[in-house]
Amino acid sequence: MASKGRVQGASGQYPLVQNVTVTQGGTANLTCRVEYNDNTSLQWSNPAQQTLFFGDKKALRDNRIELVRASSSELTISISDVSLSDEGMYTCSLFTMPVRTAKAYLTVLGVPEKPEINGLKKPAVEGDYITLTCITQGSKPAADLRWFRNEKEVKGAKEVNAEGKTFKVQSSLQLHVDRNDDGVAYTCRVDHVALALAPQQATEVLEVQYAPRVEIIHSLEVPQEGQYLKLECLSKGNPSPDPVMWTKDGVELPDLDRMIVDGRELTFTSLNKTDNGTYRCEASNHLGRSSAEYVLYVYGEFRGQEPSTSSQSKSLSGLSDPNALGQHGTDHALIGGVVAVVVFVTLCLIIVLGRYLARHKGTYLTNEAKGADDAPDADTAIINAEGNHAHAEEKKEYFI
Repeated sequence: MASKGRVQGASGQYPLVQNVTVTQGGTANLTCRVEYNDNTSLQWSNPAQQTLFFGDKKALRDNRIELVRASSSELTISISDVSLSDEGMYTCSLFTMPVRTAKAYLTVLGVPEKPEINGLKKPAVEGDYITLTCITQGSKPAADLRWFRNEKEVKGAKEVNAEGKTFKVQSSLQLHVDRNDDGVAYTCRVDHVALALAPQQATEVLEVQYAPRVEIIHSLEVPQEGQYLKLECLSKGNPSPDPVMWTKDGVELPDLDRMIVDGRELTFTSLNKTDNGTYRCEASNHLGRSSAEYVLYVYGEFRGQEPSTSSQSKSLSGLSDPNALGQHGTDHALIGGVVAVVVFVTLCLIIVLGRYLARHKGTYLTNEAKGADDAPDADTAIINAEGNHAHAEEKKEYFI
């Protein structure tokens, strides 16, 4: 790859040149032009001021340097298999009086090496802490390293160190692996101007070992007598937990004629009430073991006319599923809590009302009755009552 920069020099009898950028190992063309020349010679010199070409005459013995074009108005040379040591300021001289010169800078890009990923454990164990390190050398300018988890980019910690004219770049990625990392591809990609068309990358696939987890899948929602039932033990672990073990109520399966074990499946050819119980599936590997239980309750067979699909669904919905115990526990607890609050509030109201009535309890007398308390006869009582009435503004009686 080679590119040219801005023109140096001026029009007229002055040399005109351009800066050039080339990838290490590529070919650089250096061109010097003169618009008006009276047959004056042109010359190219390297950064060490060694003459490369004087007109069409080669002055330096270097097989990589070739003449491309030589005329009175142009001198173009090429440098093949460019190395980092070729970088620097090149001078084109026009031998007039005085000598006129123009300078072109040759920039050489260092191509980064293919990256390497270190620190991978094969296999890793769930819960391990792993540090992946990606390293690339020989880049100029310093390359950029990017991490990807499958197709999603993740951030790493970058470190750059100079090694002469080039750079060593490394990036670290810290992982706390779990079962979700099993089979995941981690890719380190090198981005650099010298690799614009073909970025380099390295990929490692994680293998993570973990203890199994077990789940039981059943083929019937409401098992009935005479029906066919299949229980499937889904176990996932690495290494694979194979085979699995079935038990009923903590002991071996009792009736192997009707209960068929085929790998991870337990099949009942024809259910009856004696099949009721708790079935356990257990799986293990060297990292641990796991189990799951299924409570089987066989309901009686429906008698009489075959119900329609909709009516059968309604009737089955009324049956309880022993594996769903506790599904409605939250609703019952909520209703009980509301009832308790209502009862508590009612008791509080009764207590407050009772105390209020007790504080206002007493005997209330009319004016006539008050006058009769101390009167010897009825006439005197009436007179006393009229006297009490005169003080009504000072003392009033209320009836409740």
